[in-house]
Amino acid sequence: MNTSHVLFLIPLLFYIYLFMKALIICLSGIFVWLHSYGQTENDILGTWISAHGSGKIEIFKKEDKYFGKIVWLKKPTDEKGETLKDIHNPNDELKNRPIIGIEIFKDLEYNGKNLWRGGTVYDPKSGHTYNCQMAIRNSNELDIRAFFGLALLGKTETWKRTD
Repeated sequence: MNTSHVLFLIPLLFYIYLFMKALIICLSGIFVWLHSYGQTENDILGTWISAHGSGKIEIFKKEDKYFGKIVWLKKPTDEKGETLKDIHNPNDELKNRPIIGIEIFKDLEYNGKNLWRGGTVYDPKSGHTYNCQMAIRNSNELDIRAFFGLALLGKTETWKRTD
């Protein structure tokens, strides 16, 4: 084989390499799109553990909206051994209720794009309520974004499915 044939093959192999790389990127994108397209509105249902592992929340559906209540705490009692209460709640009538059982997520609606939004999340550690939206990252991870006003100005935590 003479050198002119070898020089001809080098650019050809390079273009084949670029084509294969582009094909792999396109197929990966299609796979990710199909995976997210396959999400259904009820995929969010179930029990999830918080990012820090301090609590488990059961997400359930009432009519067309989604809610979540605390069903387990890593530390369910205070230093005196008493059940943790919602002492930071701005409503005095609710300050004596136990933390376990509180609906912290309310009124989330599925928008058809792997996103649940339009609801709120209550933080019993501070007594504040924030706007909330959720997205399933994969079958075992849930991204929860809490914010005031614009979703861009918030914080996201990733929770893990436990059931």
